[in-house]
Amino acid sequence: MEWLLLVLLGVVAAMFGSIVGLGGGVIIVPALMLLGPAITGNAIGHAEAVGISLTVLVVTALASTLSYAKRKIVDFRSGWLFFITSGPAALLGSALTGRLPAGLFQLVFGVFMLLMAALLIARDYMKPFTKEWPIVRAITDNTGQTHTYSYGIVPALAIGFGVGLISGLFGIGGGSLFVPLMVLLFRFPPHVATATSMFVIFLSSILGSGMHAYLGDTIWLIVLALAPGAWIGGKLGAAVAVRMSGKGLLWLLRITLFLLAAQLIIEGIGAI
Repeated sequence: MEWLLLVLLGVVAAMFGSIVGLGGGVIIVPALMLLGPAITGNAIGHAEAVGISLTVLVVTALASTLSYAKRKIVDFRSGWLFFITSGPAALLGSALTGRLPAGLFQLVFGVFMLLMAALLIARDYMKPFTKEWPIVRAITDNTGQTHTYSYGIVPALAIGFGVGLISGLFGIGGGSLFVPLMVLLFRFPPHVATATSMFVIFLSSILGSGMHAYLGDTIWLIVLALAPGAWIGGKLGAAVAVRMSGKGLLWLLRITLFLLAAQLIIEGIGAI
C-alpha cells in the first residue's frame, strides 16, 4: 500500500509540475515531510525530502522535456543560457539545505510557497513588460505557428541564478518563479516558457540531486517508488498542458499551495 501511495504521489506531483512548469517538487517535498510517517513508517527530514525530490525531478523534467520537444516548443538555446547560472546555483542551494534547522526550513519554505501562490494569482492581472530586449528569439512549433520574444543577457542570467538556488535549496524546480518571469518580463508565450522551464529544471536538477546524493541526503528506495509515477505524470502533464488553458488546474494548485504553506508555517513556528 505504501508503494502504491508513493507511485500515485509521483504521478500527481509530476502532472501538476509539468502542466505549469513547476517540476512537481512543490508537492513532493511537503508531502514527504508532512506524511512521511504515514507513508513510510518513518519521519523524513527536510534535507532527505529535498534530495529525493530533486532526484525524482530529473525523471519528471526529462519526460516533460521530451514530450514538449516533440511539439517543438522548447527553446534549447535560451535554456542553455539560463543554465549557465542556474546550474552552479543549484549546487550552492543543495549544499545549504542541510545547514538550515528543520523548523527554519519549514518556515522559510512555507513563506516561499505562500509568495508563489500569490504570484500565480497576481500574474493573471499583470501585463507583460513592453521593453524591447536586445536578444530577439523566434520559435516555430509543430503547428507551424511562429512565436517571437526577447530578453537581455544580464537579467536572464540573474533569473537563472535565482531559479537554480531555489531549486537546490527547496527541491522544487524553481518553475513557480521562472515561468511567470519569462512570461511577464520577456513576453515568452506561456507554453514555450513552461516547456523551456522544464528543460532548465532538468539540467539544474541533475547537478542539485548529485550534490544531495554526495551529501547522503537521498533515500533511494523512495526515489525508486516515486520515479515510475513521475515519468508517467510528466508525460501526461505535458500532453494535457498543450490542450487546455490550465486555469482550473492553476486555481487548484494555488489552493493547494496555500494549504501546504499554512501547514508548513505553523509547524515551522512550533519547531523554532
